[in-house]
Amino acid sequence: MTLESIVALLITLTAIFSYINARFIKLPNTIGIMLGALIFSIGVVVLGKLGFASIEHHAEVLIAQIDFNEALMHGMLSFLLFAGALHVNLDDLAQQKYVIAIMATLGVVISTFLIGSLTWYILGFLHIPLSYIYCLVFGALISPTDPIAVLGILKTAGAPKSLETKITGESLFNDGVGVVVFIVLLGIATGSETVSISSIAFLFAEETLGGIIYGLVIGYIAYSMIKSLDNYTVEILITLALVMGGYAFASVIHVSGPIAVVVAGLLMGNHGRRFAMSDKTREHVDTFWELLDEILNAILFVLIGLEVLLLSVNQNYLLAAVILIPLVLLSRFIAVGLPVKLLSNFREFSPNAIKIMTWGGLRGGISVALALSLPAGVEREVILTITYIIVIFSITVQGLTIGKLIKQ
Repeated sequence: MTLESIVALLITLTAIFSYINARFIKLPNTIGIMLGALIFSIGVVVLGKLGFASIEHHAEVLIAQIDFNEALMHGMLSFLLFAGALHVNLDDLAQQKYVIAIMATLGVVISTFLIGSLTWYILGFLHIPLSYIYCLVFGALISPTDPIAVLGILKTAGAPKSLETKITGESLFNDGVGVVVFIVLLGIATGSETVSISSIAFLFAEETLGGIIYGLVIGYIAYSMIKSLDNYTVEILITLALVMGGYAFASVIHVSGPIAVVVAGLLMGNHGRRFAMSDKTREHVDTFWELLDEILNAILFVLIGLEVLLLSVNQNYLLAAVILIPLVLLSRFIAVGLPVKLLSNFREFSPNAIKIMTWGGLRGGISVALALSLPAGVEREVILTITYIIVIFSITVQGLTIGKLIKQ
């Protein structure tokens, strides 16, 4: 199928699942859409088992033509991160800067090694061959909370403002850090990365600090351009260019595109909205990015639901995933609890902050995309299956219950 046909099919399926959810099921939009796509995929697999193998085969061929990693990491992600950052209050974020910084860096590293070590032990017990370094790779890709999933759920969860800022801020920044850790560990696993503290520190500084500086630069350029005129059509185009061009060029100069887009979005959403945009422009910019965010979110969760067609169904892999779900949550609890306990001597936290931040740390499309980017082999099959099961659990079970937990 052509790219145009694939896009048309995805949008059609997204519209159908959105309608069914809004009309009958009435779950939060992202969760309802993903479950609709998941049920549809399972239905296709069941039809294949009942003798309609051609239907399953055609569906698998179609989904295989969609590069999920490319579509998310180099397509949708920049738009979704910018749209999320655009409505985060910088003053609120500044008040929680130490908590967010520690959670998005130290928290990711702690979680990576805890999950990696527990995974190595569990897989060894189940006689699933996976080296320790690849277990750490899995720990790196499953540790970051997904800003797309988190922001979508928090909109209706009703969390206290300070707690919502912590969770949102962490999710916006820790995926950039998590991707850097993933790249380093995958490079070591495949032998393409030199193992030394200095090289790892340089890569981390180049990607993370470079991403922050680059994001400030491109954000300020766009801010200056918007401030010099009053034409909402041109100003929306400037924000689009900021996101698309800025993200694309980030990979050329080897800095973190996700972090750069988040920083630019925060600058544009605060100083840009306050000092550079008229009321009319602000209204159109908000409407445009909210609509784009909702559409891309819906398409992304349809893709997550459809990806089940590409999984290798292995009972041991499924058992490993089920065992690892509570262990991943335990690792998240420790990675959240240590920084919170450390900082609780200097600042006050909301009641049940550790519990809510643990359960509210949803995994989503970024983890699946990173798993799909692994080189072909047994390692990829094991990690992809386990990642997918954990992501589905996270979005559905955690996503549907976080609101009740917050209101307790």
